[in-house]
Amino acid sequence: MTIEQQVLEQLSQYRQKKARIQALSTYSVGAGITVSRLNEDDQLQELHRKLRGLPSYMYLSGYEQKLESAAHAYMTRYPAGVKAQKQAIPVQVMDPEDTELLQELRRKIQKVIEARGYDIRNGIEEIMERLTELQDLQAEVNRIDTVLDALEQYKPDYAKLLRLHLIDGIPWDKATKELNISKDVFYRWRKKALTEYEKLAN
Repeated sequence: MTIEQQVLEQLSQYRQKKARIQALSTYSVGAGITVSRLNEDDQLQELHRKLRGLPSYMYLSGYEQKLESAAHAYMTRYPAGVKAQKQAIPVQVMDPEDTELLQELRRKIQKVIEARGYDIRNGIEEIMERLTELQDLQAEVNRIDTVLDALEQYKPDYAKLLRLHLIDGIPWDKATKELNISKDVFYRWRKKALTEYEKLAN
């Protein structure tokens, strides 16, 4: 797939991603709590931000430091949300002692979620999967918006063309009328707009 095709696919899927975000946001985890609320009400993440500048030995016990070390040793990615981080913690590794430490980490996060009053009858793993998907989609959509806003600062016609044609799905003949340009100019702008978008996105 060429870079141009990647950009085309990314922009053309924008509305689909927005719709999926809306659907995921209303998914209930029980007790009247939705996944979007779970994503926003993240006290653990707030605590993490406050403690980030301090060395861990200043606020973690010796056992908690062991848990932290095990997590750093086996986690291959560090997503933004605490619940997504729990999803990233391996369930089992080669070393039995480390496996127990990692499972203890997962149990601790699950207990915090339960303490907040969430009914996990739908399964903690399913909730985590949906929350992770929501966070990933939100990041992708925000990235597209940011790039288009940046493009609009110096090439407003290009940004408008991409929004009309690729995001809103308006066919070229109607888009040319909206932009007051010819078919030839439309496709020339379209190619240049995709190039400029790709430069900003990378």
